[in-house]
Amino acid sequence: MKKILNELVNGKISLEEAEKKLKVMQVVELGDFAKLDTAREVRTGFPEAIFAESKDDAELVKIIQGCAIGGRVLVTRLGEDKYSKIKNELEFLRDEGFKIEYNNKARILVIKDHEIEKIGKIGVITAGTSDIPVAEEARIVAEEAGCEVLTSYDVGVAGIHRLFSQIRKILEEDVKAIIVVAGMEGALPSVVAGLVDIPVIGVPTSVGYGVGTGGFTALNAMLQSCAPGIAVVNIDNGFGAAVFAVTIVKQTERD
Repeated sequence: MKKILNELVNGKISLEEAEKKLKVMQVVELGDFAKLDTAREVRTGFPEAIFAESKDDAELVKIIQGCAIGGRVLVTRLGEDKYSKIKNELEFLRDEGFKIEYNNKARILVIKDHEIEKIGKIGVITAGTSDIPVAEEARIVAEEAGCEVLTSYDVGVAGIHRLFSQIRKILEEDVKAIIVVAGMEGALPSVVAGLVDIPVIGVPTSVGYGVGTGGFTALNAMLQSCAPGIAVVNIDNGFGAAVFAVTIVKQTERD
């Protein structure tokens, strides 16, 4: 971008040529299998994210290397086995000043060459310990987008007395949104929404027995909630919940 602007200032290219180059540089093609959005963070305020599942190892490495041009990239749903196969191919990025951090519980790889300014706080709550991997995905994504995240895990309705003190602690920190992750019957977001005056984002998980298997019972329960103020994302979609929560925080900070 600086090179193009320098060429414009020095009269080497016209305004129209500069505009065309800036538009083109936002998409980088890798062979015939990927088109990289290198300007995503500049445009949306959120770093590029790569969904690792179903991608060939060699292609995934090329995509990661291409996206690292932007200075920050998240690789989601990256299992530990797959990461172990590709991590040596990414080590050169450390020599170029990048931090490489992998979280096996959340199945997320974070590659970055800079930290970003904190913009606000959100809370992340889970009903049970089996919901923690999805919650950790949400936590890491929100933190890498600039949010401070307060977590409280295993406070579901099966032992609801555990919830109230944790809600109080989160609210005392002036969070702008709460992500609530729950499987089984998915009741926890409704309970939380009935206690707070800030947006609640429900994340159903694929944790459960019988009809609860796959997370559809929890999803339907959250969509059918009688408590107002709940937004619901897809099953196991901690990533989407985090992006939505960060968007809320950014809007409140602008005000």
